[in-house]
Amino acid sequence: MIFEKIGTTTVVSQENTQLTTFIGNLAKAYPKIKRDNIIADLFSFSRLTASDILEFLEISNTHRAKKKSFVLVTNTIAYDEVPDEICVVPTIQEARDIIEMEEIERDLGL
Repeated sequence: MIFEKIGTTTVVSQENTQLTTFIGNLAKAYPKIKRDNIIADLFSFSRLTASDILEFLEISNTHRAKKKSFVLVTNTIAYDEVPDEICVVPTIQEARDIIEMEEIERDLGL
């Protein structure tokens, strides 16, 4: 796994692996990054389905319950195919923007 920490956000990516391996490695690494906002960079996976994205639902819900952001980045999924509980955006910059907005909302108590 590749971790890139910038401020309070960690971008997680992995090359040349299967999605199940990525999710398993993310779960193992989670205790180390649980205090950060997390961006999961899925660009190395050229074929993803909505059901693949749902595999992240449990970790997303756990992380969001701790008042932290969890954002998936991929441009291979139609965003109307995934539930609102999972945040999926097409670029890393958009993920950073979402996290910034969510941090502002949390600071304001919204």
